[in-house]
Amino acid sequence: MTPASGGAQVRTLETLLRLRHGLHTPGTPATPGRLSVPEGMSAPLGCDAVAMPARFGPEVLPRLPRVGCVYADDTHWWWLVPSESDYALEWPAPARYAIGAVVPDAPRLIHRPDGELPYTPPIPLYLTLCRLTGTAPSWSQVVGA
Repeated sequence: MTPASGGAQVRTLETLLRLRHGLHTPGTPATPGRLSVPEGMSAPLGCDAVAMPARFGPEVLPRLPRVGCVYADDTHWWWLVPSESDYALEWPAPARYAIGAVVPDAPRLIHRPDGELPYTPPIPLYLTLCRLTGTAPSWSQVVGA
């Protein structure tokens, strides 16, 4: 594809998705309400976040094979996951999915993994939340005709 006349730039689908999600570059200051990726870490897949009531946090930690960055405030724990980890998943209530890791308050970082990636793998996190909330995973629910 060539740029349209007038010098318009052609954007890829990936670029448009990243713009839609409002992703930021790791190491740059986070905008108010957005969880920041700790210095020295990279987020090549972008970042979204999954929130759960704080009472579930200590139950979730030991059940996961790998834990990424976790943030907490008085009422919620927030887990960084790759962007679009909500694709084809209905996260069980009372969990909330935050596109772009935009959150209502400014939680503090309570867990930082070893290594360069800030992510908690979304499928084990999803399955753990389903188990704790007594919710069947969305792919195992019966779909009516």
